[in-house]
Formats: sequence, C-alpha cells, structure tokens
Amino acid sequence: MTVQSFSMTTSYSQNIRLVLFNPSSPPIVLVIITKQFKTDCLSVLAIIFQGELIEKRVTDLTLDEFRSYGPQNEVGSEGKSLFRKTKDGRIFEWKVEEDAPFCTLQEVFQKVDDTMGFNVELKFDDSIIYKEEELKHILQVILQVVFEHAKERPVIFSSFQPDAALLMRKLQSTYPVFFLTNGGSEIYTDVRRNSLDEAIKVCTEGGLQGIVSEVKAVFRNPGAVTRIKEARLSLITYGQLNNVPEVVHMQHLMGIEGVIADLVHEITEAVSHFRDSAIDCEESGMFAEEGTIQVKTKPWFSSEELSLLPKLISEFIQS
Repeated sequence: MTVQSFSMTTSYSQNIRLVLFNPSSPPIVLVIITKQFKTDCLSVLAIIFQGELIEKRVTDLTLDEFRSYGPQNEVGSEGKSLFRKTKDGRIFEWKVEEDAPFCTLQEVFQKVDDTMGFNVELKFDDSIIYKEEELKHILQVILQVVFEHAKERPVIFSSFQPDAALLMRKLQSTYPVFFLTNGGSEIYTDVRRNSLDEAIKVCTEGGLQGIVSEVKAVFRNPGAVTRIKEARLSLITYGQLNNVPEVVHMQHLMGIEGVIADLVHEITEAVSHFRDSAIDCEESGMFAEEGTIQVKTKPWFSSEELSLLPKLISEFIQS
C-alpha cells in the first residue's frame, strides 16, 4: 500500500511526498503538480496565487514573472508578496514556517534524488474549454521535460481533466496515466467526472492504468472497488479522511492500493503497524524454491476491529 502526501499547510508551502510501504519500493516518492507557461513554453510547478491582490492565472505569466514572486535565490532579495484564494473567494496572505523559491519541473528532476518517483498531476482550469490542439501542445511540453530528465525515475501522470488524461495516454506509453475524480462529490457539466463508474469507463475505453478518487466517494459506493478491480485498474484515494489511521486501515482491508494524505509521518506509522502485524497472520500457502521456503500470508484483523470500522467510517462520511 502507498501513502501519498500533497498539501499546502501552515508549516510548508509544498509538502509533497509519497511514501511507499511496499517493502520492495523506495521509502519516499515525491509528488509533483505541473502546469505549462503559454508565453515561455516551460512546464513548472503550479501554485495558484494572487500577487498584490490582483488575480492572475499561473499560465498567464512568463517564467521571469513567476520567479519574481515569493522567496528569491539571491541573498537579500525580496520577491513580490504571495496570496492564496480559497474556493469560497476568501484571500489570505501566504505565511509558512519554511519556504523556498519557485522552480521549474526540469530543476526538480535535476535536484531531487533519482530514487524518488514523481506523480505529475496535470492541472487545468475547470472554467476553460480546451481544444485538442492546445491540450496536445501543453502535454508535449511537459513530456519533453520528462523524457529528457526522468532517466530511470518512476513517473506517473494524473489529471481531473478527462481529455488531458486520455490524450496523455495516446501521446506516450512509457508512464502510467491515472484519472482523478471526486466520484460525484461535486457535479460537473462533463458527466465523465461525476461518478466512479464513469471514471471506470474513461479508464477502460482510453487504456488508462488507474483511478485516484476522493475517499468519501469510495465509502459511499464500496461496490465500485470490486468493479475497478475487475477492470484491472489500480485505485488510490485522496481527501481529509486519509489523515485518520482507522480510515486508512479500512481501505487496506478493502484492497485499495494507496492513499494521499497530509499527515505523512502519522499515517506512515499506522500503515507500517498493520502491515507488520501480518506476522500474526493466517498461513495461506507455502512453497519451496531453490531450497528456500517462502510463506504467503495475509493480514489478520480481530473481529472487533472489523465490526467497529464500518460504523466509524459512516460517522466520518456524515461529518
């Protein structure tokens, strides 16, 4: 099972780690959000902000303009102030305990340890209807950076924009592509974004490798997990509930392969605990290979745990 973290907290402006709990996997994988600059044609880490209370899209800035905001590389230099805007329209000054200058996707590939994998989320404006030519240009710019600098680094792509996800899959077959969905928590004019079943359809028809769903949508429709598995798709979830160890525990039981969370350390410990508890397990098979006996096992959970978790999840969904 994997635990991803992506958040913009009061402590760090970018807390974007993916921690893998598969013993054969690296311990940490970085999750990257990308966008493309129309003027400079450079893909960069996307952060939505307003400078001097004047709202601008990141994609409307040149690279130099983008770098002029926030902390600067030059000692003694001060960048323009940063602000963030919430969905309900409120504006807050960007205040964090630790911060760093903005960087391009290429710089991240060059400076981050090669053992860390990247989840490159392709973000687009919901209010804009993109033509295929425009999407293709944006994705090709990002792909150029990835192909030139990824080397042996594990990379996956993901997007809430179904056309972008499908096109990314058509443009390349080297890296997996996941479709992001809130599973109906919000309703969009594009019906493909409104349910887990529609997400399954997008993935199977477009040859995508998996789904990243809002966790409440999965708990409201647990039968979808079986249908996703039957379609041979991977399933990862995101949402505030994934900061609750018991919720992650339940997903582990359901066969969900990964969770995106803010509280990396706490969830890492929780997942490690119930993974390690598999030592006290039921033996499900044994075989010998080249003189070595290997035992296949499955986690053992008490009947009390199993009976309490569904009630707990139900209460969280209603909250």
